[in-house]
Amino acid sequence: MSKFKYNPSLYPPDVFGIISDIIVDKIGVDYEDVTPEADCVNDLGFDSLDSVELVMSIENEFGISIDDKEWYSCRKVQDAVNLVKKLLNE
Repeated sequence: MSKFKYNPSLYPPDVFGIISDIIVDKIGVDYEDVTPEADCVNDLGFDSLDSVELVMSIENEFGISIDDKEWYSCRKVQDAVNLVKKLLNE
């Protein structure tokens, strides 16, 4: 699990940092490859199993539930960050 466990008493959470840490841990890419503009499939090499594992880890980390349709619309890392921020603010 991520070393950047989300703490709701901290504002704002470092969503990009936490998601980057999860991607590095679960997918095995290098930190420098995880940029906001990185395409999850083309740049980071996600497959469908990686995506499922990643969304489950993000949900656990932030204590949120992510709709499959919303998740699969995320093409870039920044899309995932934006989605998590949106769900945290609901």
